[in-house]
Formats: sequence, structure tokens, C-alpha cells
Amino acid sequence: MTVNRLRPFLQDARHYQMTYLSIFLLTGILFLEWHHNLSHYAVLIVAALCIQSMGMIAVNKYNKGWWKSALITSLGLCLLCKTGSLQTTLLAATLAIGSKFIIRFRGKHLFNPVNFGLIATSLITQDSWVSPGQWGSHLILLLVLGALGFIVLAKVQRWDAPLTFFIVFGGLMYANIVWYKGWDFGVFLHSITSGTLVLFAFYMITDPMTTPNHRTGRILWIGLVSFLSFVLVTQFYFYSAPIWVLFFMSPLVPLFDKYWKAPKYVWAPKTPLVIHS
Repeated sequence: MTVNRLRPFLQDARHYQMTYLSIFLLTGILFLEWHHNLSHYAVLIVAALCIQSMGMIAVNKYNKGWWKSALITSLGLCLLCKTGSLQTTLLAATLAIGSKFIIRFRGKHLFNPVNFGLIATSLITQDSWVSPGQWGSHLILLLVLGALGFIVLAKVQRWDAPLTFFIVFGGLMYANIVWYKGWDFGVFLHSITSGTLVLFAFYMITDPMTTPNHRTGRILWIGLVSFLSFVLVTQFYFYSAPIWVLFFMSPLVPLFDKYWKAPKYVWAPKTPLVIHS
């Protein structure tokens, strides 16, 4: 009986993502003093749910799990979007959720919602940013969260995404820091274990809705994102480069889907509840 009750939870990969991001957020609140941002988190979550609901009504395609995607997006913004203004927080949620309904191509939204919300809000307001330093130096904690991330990705069958990123980006960083510059291995380890990079690798570039459907296309696309990120980080000291590179590389995903064809990912079987006006 217990297994039957858990089956709906286990079948939907979004439940794994929500659990993973919630653990990440609770870790920050309990151990990294993020409790000062609770009002921002509340605004992000409530606004995302409201906008998602309005968007579903607008496109006349309501379903029972409509809130899951919005909650996942809002949790991602809670973890990455830093601002001193609740108005900017509200704008980030609006842009992130709105992009899913407005910027679409062949049945898929073009941008990762959190990525779009971060970049668009930063460009519009100049009052939001991503802070790699907010995670402190808790290496063991980040490694544990990374391990949990692999468990989530095993469910959505996207384990190749972070593996490609860390092999390409991490390999290039190792060659640059340890081989070329002769610095200590600890410097290299510090450069690839920030919470922002962990989230990027296990959450953003693994999004089944906004990355190439076919594994070959996905690996090539992520490899290119990784290489460009490495260049910007090492040559221009642009430490949030992966997030910006992802934004500008996202419009190329349809090209990769065109040449490497595969079925579009489905989170879980669902029965639409259509609203008739």
C-alpha cells in the first residue's frame, strides 16, 4: 500500500528536482545565514505560482501538475538571484515564468526559465546579480549536494550533461591552473566547487526542456558551452560566465535538435484538464 502511494511521486522526475533544490535552499538558510532573505524567497515562490497559473489559463491548457514547474523555477531563483529590492525580485519571477509561455519554438520554451530570469533582470535593472561567494568554503557540503544531483539526474536521464561540463570545463581549468600555471591542486578544486557551478551543472544545463533532446547533440552543445565558459573565466576573469554563455547559446538548441533528432522529453504522463470559457 505504501509503495502504491509513493508511485506517483517516484514516477515524476520533477519531484526529485523539487526535493533537491529544497535541500539546497534549506542548507543555505540553516547553515549559511540566508535567513535574511526569507521575504525575497516568499515573493519569488508566490509570484512564480501566480504567474504560472495565469499563463496556463491564458493558453487554455491547465493540468494537475501545473504548479511543479513554477515551484522548481522559483526555488532555482531563490538559490541564484541576489538583489536588494523586492520589486526586482518580483520582476525576476515574472520574466522567468513569462519566458516559458512567450519565447517558444516547436513546442519547447527556448530558454531555461531561471537562466532567462537572471540575465534579463540583470540587464534591465542593474540591481540583481549571482554571487558565487555566498556558498562559503564548505567543500564537503557541496560534494554531498553534487552526489545528490547525480541521483536526480539518473531519474531524468541527463547524467551526461554535468559529466560533460565537468570533464570539459574542469579538465581545461585543471590544465590551466595545475599544468600551465603550476599552482596547487587546492586552487583548482576551489575553482570548480562553488555552489553556483554545482547548481549550473546539476540544474541548468540538465533541463530536459531547454537542452538538445539527443544525447550526441546535447554533449556537443554542452561541450561548446563549457569551452566558451572556460575562455571567459580564464581570459576575462568573468566568473559567472557559464550562466551568461548558457543564455546566448540557448537559441542554438533548435539547430542541434534538427540535426540530431530525438523525442521531446516528457516529465510524467499527465491528463490535461482543459478550461473552456
